[in-house]
Amino acid sequence: MKRNVRFFNEFYVLDQLFSDDGRCAAVVAHELATGQPHVFRAKAVLYATGGSGRMFKVTSNAPTLTGDGQAILYRRGIPMQDMEFFQFHPTGVYRMGILLSEAVRGEGGILLNAEGERFMERYAPTVKDLAPRDMVSRAIYQEIKEGRGVGPNRDAVWLDVRHLPREVIEEKLPDVTEFARIYLGVEPTRELVPIQPTAHYAMGGIPTDADGRVVVGPEATPVPGLYAAGECACVSVHGANRLGTNSLLDIVVFGRRGGRHLAAFCRDADLPPLPERPEGFVRDLLDGMLRRERGANAADIRAELQGSMFDLAFVVRTEEGLRKMQEILGGLRERYAEVVVQDKGTRYNTELMEAVELGFLLDNAEPLVAAALARTESRGAHWRDDFPHRDDVNWLKHSLAYRQPDGSVRLEYKPVKLGIYEPAERKY
Repeated sequence: MKRNVRFFNEFYVLDQLFSDDGRCAAVVAHELATGQPHVFRAKAVLYATGGSGRMFKVTSNAPTLTGDGQAILYRRGIPMQDMEFFQFHPTGVYRMGILLSEAVRGEGGILLNAEGERFMERYAPTVKDLAPRDMVSRAIYQEIKEGRGVGPNRDAVWLDVRHLPREVIEEKLPDVTEFARIYLGVEPTRELVPIQPTAHYAMGGIPTDADGRVVVGPEATPVPGLYAAGECACVSVHGANRLGTNSLLDIVVFGRRGGRHLAAFCRDADLPPLPERPEGFVRDLLDGMLRRERGANAADIRAELQGSMFDLAFVVRTEEGLRKMQEILGGLRERYAEVVVQDKGTRYNTELMEAVELGFLLDNAEPLVAAALARTESRGAHWRDDFPHRDDVNWLKHSLAYRQPDGSVRLEYKPVKLGIYEPAERKY
């Protein structure tokens, strides 16, 4: 407001345009109120579109976090970096994924299995329930796998805060009390709270440098005028596993650095020319869905995608599971090509936008699964049960996933820039 910035609310950016010489030229947005496309010419564009956790059945991410920015650029030839590294937070509200923060365990909350055992003592004897997120998530997964889960489907564990003073629970942990009471009908001062791991944060995404510039290839060549910041970007300050609260770096630090560099770039840059029929891709995409009378149901495809990703590409991964997931994605992609919407209207057609977002989710899931299958090691948030050890000799490198013209994924790699600290094994 102070800078008189104009906001275009309820405009969905659906495409990124480049000039013939590869400069950022414009974005194309769909106006929800009218159903019309709009071309926004620009010397530079900064994407800050958030994560992609909605590709999983259980996630802490808001319904709008469908990986839009990543998918838009991925379709236009920009590679996605380190997509296999997705963080799963151990304590999500059962079935809903709403986050219960580490503060609960920091104040003394503990995890229990169906036998009432404080099982983290077996997995991390020194730090126990305060172990890193990926370790606690895997421990929960293992307890459930071995039949010690709780709940109607035995697919959760208990979070126990009953032993804490009531004032601690009410004053320091208000999210636990409110979420448990509202969403689960559980009184945490007297009852156990069912939790399960939830898809929380993407370490991978649009490759950028420290100034927020989108970079491509092993040489990290900047794309003129194209920037990204926040969870959609991969700088990569988090490596394979983000530390708690460090997501602020992505948007506060690199958002500011990117904005400053973008402003300086615009002072000296010319406005690039537009390609012919700049809104063509968006018109064809939406018209195809609106005109089709019979075809696949987007909600069914989304449910199968989320359920399959939760089962096969979640906390624990294997070659068998990831190959099966690739087959499922291939089938879902074929069905998506024939997706149909019931609402044929042009104004405020949210069903149409949800169908478009489903395509974005598929575009995020495919490089994630491909990169996870190729990385035959376990590192950070990426755990392969068939390759449980880290392999710095072969895999101390970033993955870059490109979308091929036929929709397949091509992978290449670039080296990790090491600082003064050499990688070492975690021991707890």
